[in-house]
Amino acid sequence: MAQAFIYDHVRTPRGRGRPDGSLHEVSSVLLAAQTLQALATRSNLDTALIDDVILGCAQPVGEQGGNIARGAVLQAGYAQTVAGQQVHRFCASALEAMNNAAMQVMTGAADAAIGGGVESMSRTLMGSDTGAWAADPWIAYHNYYAPQGIGADLIATRKGFSREDVDAYALESQKRAAKAWDEGRFSRSIVPVVDSLGQVLLDHDEYRRPDTTAESLASLKPAFTTFGKDYGFDAVAMQRYPAVLEVNHVHTAGNSSGIVDGAAVVLVGGEAFGNAAGLKPRAKIRAFTSIGSEQTIMLDGPVACVQKLLKRAGMQMSDIDLVEINEAFASVVMNFMSEMKVDHSKVNVNGGAIALGHPLGATGAMITGILLDELERRDLNTGLITLCAGNGLATATIIERV
Repeated sequence: MAQAFIYDHVRTPRGRGRPDGSLHEVSSVLLAAQTLQALATRSNLDTALIDDVILGCAQPVGEQGGNIARGAVLQAGYAQTVAGQQVHRFCASALEAMNNAAMQVMTGAADAAIGGGVESMSRTLMGSDTGAWAADPWIAYHNYYAPQGIGADLIATRKGFSREDVDAYALESQKRAAKAWDEGRFSRSIVPVVDSLGQVLLDHDEYRRPDTTAESLASLKPAFTTFGKDYGFDAVAMQRYPAVLEVNHVHTAGNSSGIVDGAAVVLVGGEAFGNAAGLKPRAKIRAFTSIGSEQTIMLDGPVACVQKLLKRAGMQMSDIDLVEINEAFASVVMNFMSEMKVDHSKVNVNGGAIALGHPLGATGAMITGILLDELERRDLNTGLITLCAGNGLATATIIERV
């Protein structure tokens, strides 16, 4: 197979996913279009060289539905010949989109493709695309359905992570994100979002809270007690895991991922594309895979997914220099580090979604770019990206600098 290289990537800043957030007035297709425009401009890219644009979105309904990728391609002024498709693997959608772009290049189906994602959580609310998994009692009953927060608390309960443990992890995420911003580590890849008049709406990650303290985190109430105790999902979880006598609810708004708006794209192509476009590759996509995991706990899939990926790539965890794992909840990352025996000094070194926010369908491409920039900054070689996803899914990718 041909090799697939990453030539460039850009992302928007992450705006608070609320009606008063700075990006609320910008529709999802325009968020995606602005990132595509920025990617083409900074690379002086002849867009006719691109075969396909693949965008992930975790709530593909309403203005986020109808093949948002094709709409963004047209809105961005790309060549009419550029195709577009939309993919949905919940929180792993953007990473899956990038992997699909790489597959097209590796198999010769495309010379170049763009993979990424977009999510406006202030305009299309989380849960808008609820399907049978949660809404059909028959399906929910037979699959032991419980909301993601219950799964996060279930991981913490089974692993013995206390409230103090998950809060300590969250505080470190805030500290790392603050340092990354202070040192300008994200400046190379963030493109400001503008309004219809060209005025800048947002040029920084809006969700972060650098003044967070252990005391402020400790003051927050558990977020999923009502779901667990009043709505009966603790009982569902304990039926699925009978060894658990009680679910310890430790996750709060402070140690869970933030609700934000944003978009990100990654330019993937073969060697011939790079020569034609006059671009030098920054990394190659070495291997990728996805997996299904137990659906009630839902969020521990990255462990098995990465184990599967490393085996297929003929690698060990010790071969990985840096890891980006989405901070859906603190326990997800803590569980991964524990099971994979990887030190926190190599994981999410610039903070993560707890501090910066998690624009569901875009996050995979965002953290891929963050990882690549950091590998270059530290002059390291190999990085791993992984995300858990709804319904018990996970996706992972290994990249190597060129």
